[in-house]
Amino acid sequence: MITVKIEKSSKPLPVAPSGEGQARAPAAKPAAGGAQSSSTAGTSVHLGATSSQLLSMESSMANTPVVDVAKVAEIKQAISENRFQVNSGVVADRLIETVQDLISSHKA
Repeated sequence: MITVKIEKSSKPLPVAPSGEGQARAPAAKPAAGGAQSSSTAGTSVHLGATSSQLLSMESSMANTPVVDVAKVAEIKQAISENRFQVNSGVVADRLIETVQDLISSHKA
């Protein structure tokens, strides 16, 4: 679990133009004599398990190569020896699948 502590700022927040923020609670005013109130504790934010999972996934992805170098070398060799054959039917099917996946992900 990741914990972030947010301290209260000593600077006052900017005043909203008239008409804005009518429903907001009034800001706390400092105690008499201009001293801050005795409550100086900050706000704690706790990020849950999802955040930890994302950090873990990010670090594992950083260690994974983007390109399979051995596969690229194999394909280059096949091309140079005229052994590489493109199956246009498979390429078209996979392209259609990709487009369908993109469309369905945008609808969600």
